[in-house]
Amino acid sequence: MPDDTIQYVLLCLAAFFAGAVNSVAGGGTLLTFPSLLAVLGPVAANATSTIALFPGSLAGAWGYRQELRETAPMLRVLWLPSLVGGILGSLAVTRFPERVFENMVPWLLILASTLLLFQRPVARWLGVHRHAEPKPRTVAGIVVFQFLVGIYGGYFGAGIGILMLSSLAFMGIPDIHRMNALKSILAGLMNGASAVIFAVEGVVVWKYAAVMAVASVVGGYIGARAARRMKVTHVRAIVIVVGFGVAAYSFYKRFGG
Repeated sequence: MPDDTIQYVLLCLAAFFAGAVNSVAGGGTLLTFPSLLAVLGPVAANATSTIALFPGSLAGAWGYRQELRETAPMLRVLWLPSLVGGILGSLAVTRFPERVFENMVPWLLILASTLLLFQRPVARWLGVHRHAEPKPRTVAGIVVFQFLVGIYGGYFGAGIGILMLSSLAFMGIPDIHRMNALKSILAGLMNGASAVIFAVEGVVVWKYAAVMAVASVVGGYIGARAARRMKVTHVRAIVIVVGFGVAAYSFYKRFGG
């Protein structure tokens, strides 16, 4: 098998599993970005990875379409900060070193995973009741947090799903399947904004992005459908394990590798 064919196969496998992981927990960028770094520079790898995973986010949302109908009120609140943040983060890619945000990734993921792990006691401490409508100040805090996640998502994006799930847990959403549905749409908005900007900037390597996008769609849809058949507690446990695993990997890559 020619080297180019092997290269394409490996990139498609990375995109497939990234799409599946993103539909359940997040962190798929840490599969596609390092794979693309083997053949591209950092900015091109970042842009191409974003384009490749964008359709997978939409496929994951389609897989959760039943749950998505029930999250419309939260979507109306969070779509704008996600979109604006994604635009600003994407514009910063070619203007700031990637290391600025890459160094923040492990700490953000540890914080997000810890919030998910201790969500119930933290919610009680904040006065947020499970399944209840969040207080205005809680919503305001989540909107600000979502805007910052949008900036980070447009800039680099590793683990944005885990970050969003940690804040959506305080929005009164009854289960993690609905949170995953909303997260997939919001991630799609961020990645969509990035996709347009990166395409206009001419930093996308389309020969890789196109085939990886197809693989990420298949992975995103299969991951979402598989997750919907699992118990909520099991999916939540997987998200937390993936979160801490991605955080540990990020710590190793940034500070020990």
